[in-house]
Parts: sequence; structure tokens; C-alpha cells
Amino acid sequence: MRYLICLLAFATLISPVCAQEKASAELQRYEQRHRMVPGGTGRYYMDREIAHVVSGNETVKWLERPDREQEEDTSKMIQLLALKPGEKAADIGAGTGYISRRLAEAVGPKGTVYAQELQQEMLDIIRANMQKQNYTNVVYTLGNEQDPKLPASTLDLIVMVDVYHEFTYPYEMTVNMVKALKPGGRLVWVEFKAEDKSVPIYEAHKMSVAQVKKEALVHPELEWTSTHSELPWQHVITFTKKKTPAKK
Repeated sequence: MRYLICLLAFATLISPVCAQEKASAELQRYEQRHRMVPGGTGRYYMDREIAHVVSGNETVKWLERPDREQEEDTSKMIQLLALKPGEKAADIGAGTGYISRRLAEAVGPKGTVYAQELQQEMLDIIRANMQKQNYTNVVYTLGNEQDPKLPASTLDLIVMVDVYHEFTYPYEMTVNMVKALKPGGRLVWVEFKAEDKSVPIYEAHKMSVAQVKKEALVHPELEWTSTHSELPWQHVITFTKKKTPAKK
């Protein structure tokens, strides 16, 4: 009994220390500076200014705009993901479900697509769109800023289409996405090209290939697989979860 009391007392003493260490680590990982580019938040991760989250009716119109296929060649992007029938995939920051619908077609009725969002209102829009078009292989997942809330060690592919640059906690989100992948599963960044000034998107909403690699490869479980830059506006950059545990 005395041992238990001592142990509880010790835990009480170290809890504030652990909390302080965690807060200190986060302060070191993220910095608050002056806003430098349009659409930026002034919050930085690995020398990149994190973008504002885009939401609202204008976002819905943008995601479902009639000329999106022509401007972004989304059909080609889906081909580059090389999904197979029966696989399980997740669409992070699914928005209106524009990409989720195409993933659902790619994996077929025996596959599963997790349409993941931070905003319940967007999930409601996705669900309504899916029901109108009779998609039955979609799971609707509400996450938070640090965790997409996906099932562990389950997914063959996770794709982030024009969304990673908005993550408030990109490091923590990536840790939890990696946990959701099967060994050999793929984590894919689809990002507007920072290297191409002609792409008509705010600079904070673009990423270079070098920056994506810089941020992805701090996670030892991931290894770079491929980069495709033939889309009109975007890079498709793929990383694979190693099949053997990464050494810490």
C-alpha cells in the first residue's frame, strides 16, 4: 500500500514535467512569425508557412467547378494512384467528395473509401452527394487537427489532394496517417506546384517537391517511391510505409 501511495505521488510530480516537455517540443516544432505570403497563417513548420484552411460556400463551388477536370486532369491523377479493385483508401480533407467518388469507382464495390474531414458540414455534403449517386462503399470519418481517426494498419492508400499545406499540425497528422497504413501502404501528396509561378493559386497553398520530401522523410517509417509532375497544376508525390519496422 505504501509503495502504491509513493508511486502515485511520484506520478503526480512528474505529470507537470511531462506536460511542459510536450509543450516545449511543440514550440520547437512550430514557430509563429510574420505572415509572408498571401493565404498564410504566420505559423511555420520546417520553414514553410502553413496555409489558412479554406471553407464555406465558395470552397464547395471551387471543388465542384465544371472545368476542374480540364484544369487539373483529375482522371490522370486517379490513374497515377494505381488503385486496385478491393483495396481500402482514404481521402483526407475530402471536401465535397469530388475525389472520394473517383476513388470509390477505382476500388469498386468490394473496396472501401474513407472520406475524412474536420468539418461535419462537409461530411454531410459528401454523404448527400454519395447517396444521390448510389455509392455504397464509402465510410464517413470525422477527425481532428492532429488525428484523422482512421483504423490502424488497415489502408492500402491515403491521398491528400491540395490539403496537407493547410494542416495545423502536419507532423502529428502524418504520424497518425502512417499508423493507419498497412506495411507497404502508400501515402500520397497531391500539391499545387510551388516551382511553377503560372499556377493560379496562392503561394501558401503550393508546395515544392523538395519541401514535401523534407517533411515526409522526418518520419522514419516512410520512404520515397515516386514523383509525377505531368499534371497541369500539381505534383503527385508518393511515399511507402516500410514493411520492416523503422529503427528509432
